[in-house]
Amino acid sequence: MVKKKAQPKKPKAKSKEQETPKQVAKKLEGIGQEMVKDITKLKDPEFRTQLRGRSNVMFDEKKGTLALGDKTTTRNFLNIGHARKFMQTTMVAAKTRDYLNHNKTASIREIYYELKHTVPNSKENTFDGQTESDSVIVDLEHSVDTIREKLNLHANPKGTLYGDITLKDKMHNNDKFNCLKLGRGGWSVMSRLEPEEIEIVKVNAKYVLVIETEAMYERLVEEQFARKNKCILVSTGGQAARGTRRLIHRLNQQEKLPVLVFTDGDPYGWYIYSVIKQGSMALAAHSDYLASPEAKYIGMTLDDVETYELQNVTEKMKDGDIKRAKEMLEYPWFQNKEWQRQLKKALKEKIRIEQQALANKSLEFVAKEYLPRKIKDEDFLP
Repeated sequence: MVKKKAQPKKPKAKSKEQETPKQVAKKLEGIGQEMVKDITKLKDPEFRTQLRGRSNVMFDEKKGTLALGDKTTTRNFLNIGHARKFMQTTMVAAKTRDYLNHNKTASIREIYYELKHTVPNSKENTFDGQTESDSVIVDLEHSVDTIREKLNLHANPKGTLYGDITLKDKMHNNDKFNCLKLGRGGWSVMSRLEPEEIEIVKVNAKYVLVIETEAMYERLVEEQFARKNKCILVSTGGQAARGTRRLIHRLNQQEKLPVLVFTDGDPYGWYIYSVIKQGSMALAAHSDYLASPEAKYIGMTLDDVETYELQNVTEKMKDGDIKRAKEMLEYPWFQNKEWQRQLKKALKEKIRIEQQALANKSLEFVAKEYLPRKIKDEDFLP
């Protein structure tokens, strides 16, 4: 009996998250090559990207994240209504390709200024404002199925990291540092946290605690919560920036750390949680990079007002809070009965509770009683 010759195993395809700068540059070159083919065939060159907006956003129940649908939009050079945007698109694509091939990065403000000029023999500017270049960047992200950070572009950073986690900055002399040893301020989270730039060398923690406000983050650092409870603290400073969401995603998906989110007890804080967990409608196409669908909500809730007798330190909901709560009631990812009850309770009582209200019990209360009790009892919302 003749034995079949063993077939060599096919190498596993790299995920989108593992794409290298050269691979992304090749995708951009592919767009240009297709345009050149059209031109040589005397055809109208075109650029295609995914259609953005609520009409093309869906909730993927299996993944537990928001996703962009399959609707696309096409931009043609010979369409007078498209020509200017077509020019802007090719300029940004060419420049980001250069960044990738030369290992350079730029802020979205820098690329705007680098490409802004007046077209020769005309009074027409390439860009009249940064909103135009920002929009083109998003189009490119969707067209090559990546995120702007992998186009070597970034925005202003926001967020802070503290805890026993060792990182290596591959773009800066391979500097290695532990975020528990950087003083009380911790590490300022960068806008770009791709594995080829920031390597997570080692993590000594049981979970990640994401905190909405800087004040509460500083309180927990002062109370040595990270050391005593063996966790990583991440402050978002309000709505989480892309870099911070990318970091949380990597800690959850790559390092397999549970994520607990701690925000104010109001619709805005709850929406911050949902963006970390399910992703956002504006960036629905990038949920695979940014969302952490296994995250749990640890507080605050309106039930805490009664449980911890905080009735005297609540705030009145504003019109914006009420509007947001009504919108959230209809979102598919908030149809869980516990979230429905919480949102309806907020609309009925029209109150909100801030994280700092726990100081009414004592400064140490949040670190010594509130969080440890909730974690021990697994008193979370999904």
